[in-house]
Amino acid sequence: MLKPRLITALILIPMVIGVLFLLPPTAFAGVILMVCMLAAWEWGQLAGFVNSGQRLCLAILCGLLLVVMLLSIPRHQYSVDLLQIGIPLWISLGWWLTALILVLTYPRSAVFWRNSRILTIIFGVLTIVPFFCGMFALRQYDYQQSHTAGAWWLLYLMLLVWGADSGAYFFGKTFGKHKLVVKVSPAKTWEGLLGGLLTSALISCLFSHYAPLELSHKKLLICSVVAALASVLGDLSESMFKREAGIKDSGHLIPGHGGILDRIDSLTAAVPVFTCLMLLVF
Repeated sequence: MLKPRLITALILIPMVIGVLFLLPPTAFAGVILMVCMLAAWEWGQLAGFVNSGQRLCLAILCGLLLVVMLLSIPRHQYSVDLLQIGIPLWISLGWWLTALILVLTYPRSAVFWRNSRILTIIFGVLTIVPFFCGMFALRQYDYQQSHTAGAWWLLYLMLLVWGADSGAYFFGKTFGKHKLVVKVSPAKTWEGLLGGLLTSALISCLFSHYAPLELSHKKLLICSVVAALASVLGDLSESMFKREAGIKDSGHLIPGHGGILDRIDSLTAAVPVFTCLMLLVF
């Protein structure tokens, strides 16, 4: 299993960097739109859709919603002050606080949404749409002054999240004894969480010194720690929904990594939370 994961990662990492730095904003938005539609397709399985046609309709509706949102934005005006971008980012903070409660109280919390397909779909919308808005807004950051400023921020955030995930895995395997949320994800431990945060802090220190990130060290550290914690919550919440749906992976699109949701679950929480803190709070 480790070999295909490494091979896939070696292929995907250059592709991701190329998408971040080489594509113009419109093309970048198109790529993220396709990713979100694939995520919506996989979320259909979490919502209980076993029919491919139903899941396809869910993916198309998600894509149409995002396209309408994009078309409603005036050309070259991509500020987070716009309601179409700012409101979903603010809403995402409320959703992830709610998700935290759902995860910590699972399986009791599932009594309220277990048999409601509509509620599960709403949870999916609250996960995917703010993720799209966060990716889009962060890529557009200071675009008039520097075409790559937003790309650097997104690369930093991705490395931060992936570093937290890798640090948590290795620390958890080596030192893990105390379970984090055993009823949601038995493999995760408090030692792993601490290791992930330490890895994120190290990445934050190194990246802030060698990359063009224009934010004070104190504010960057706050945004980074909260984003790292949010990434863990994103992972746990998807695990909760998969456990409730009785599936191990959200899909099989990425060899060795499962589905799109399995690969971006941490980012779906970290991206909107980080973007909201950085662009709307600080």
